This record gives sequence, C-alpha cells and structure tokens, in this order.
Amino acid sequence: MKKELKVVPIKNGTVIDHISAGQALNVLHILGINGKTDAVVSVVMNVRSGKMGRKDIVKVEDRELKPEEVDKIALIAPNATINIIRDSEVIEKHKVYLPEFIEGIIRCSNPNCISNAEREPVVPRFVTLSTNPPRFRCFYCERIMEDVSGYI
Repeated sequence: MKKELKVVPIKNGTVIDHISAGQALNVLHILGINGKTDAVVSVVMNVRSGKMGRKDIVKVEDRELKPEEVDKIALIAPNATINIIRDSEVIEKHKVYLPEFIEGIIRCSNPNCISNAEREPVVPRFVTLSTNPPRFRCFYCERIMEDVSGYI
C-alpha cells in the first residue's frame, strides 16, 4: 500500500506557488515569519513540477500579502504565483513580475557604493537585467547582483 503525505487545504489566506526551489525559507523571511509566529504556515520544498523541475510552496493561513511583500518575493522567485483563498476557494490568482527599475527594496552588495553610505541621502536603485534568472545592476556603481536574498 502506497502512503502519501498531503498538505491540508487552507480556508482563508495566501498560497505562494511556483517558488524557485530552495527559496521558501527566504520567502518566510520576507514575510517576517519565524519560529515565534502564531500563524499557521505550511512549507513544501523541492517538490516535483512539470514546468520548473522542482519548486517550493508556502501557505499562510489568515493572511493576505501586501503589495510590497509581493514585490520582494518577485526578486527571489520571479515565477511565483500568488493565490488568495477565501472560504476554501481561490478568489484571486496572479503572477509576480519584476519591474524595469527597483528602488528602496534591496541594498547594493558593494560596501563602497554611494547608496550604502550612511551620510548620503541616496535611495538604492537597480535596473532589472533579466528575470530568469533574476539579475540586477546597481544604478550607481553598476555592480551586477544575482542572488539578492541577503540584501532585502
């Protein structure tokens, strides 16, 4: 007899699907979810996906994401899909997207960049070079960044 472990559907909340494999924990960090949260959270990592090969899924009960949270998730999971669940039904579904310019969300990895100087009133700004994989160029020092999970 074959046994399967299934994740229980949620009644109200958000399901973030098609997260790049290995990025679910970074999504939790973006959402401010840690071990001390009262929220009911389901995390599925490295499951098979026909489109992506492998993917992660995050389900958060009784919470709908703010637009700025969705923007941050797009930086590390450009193929993600956000599903809003109410009364056990998907009432809204949309893909995240990376804008052409990103301001004030990520920091430059170059410690000498003008955007990292405390005395300078400069907001970090990046140009999106590619969406898959996500690649960004600092507007000020032109440093290319690919993995921005540590700079959000």
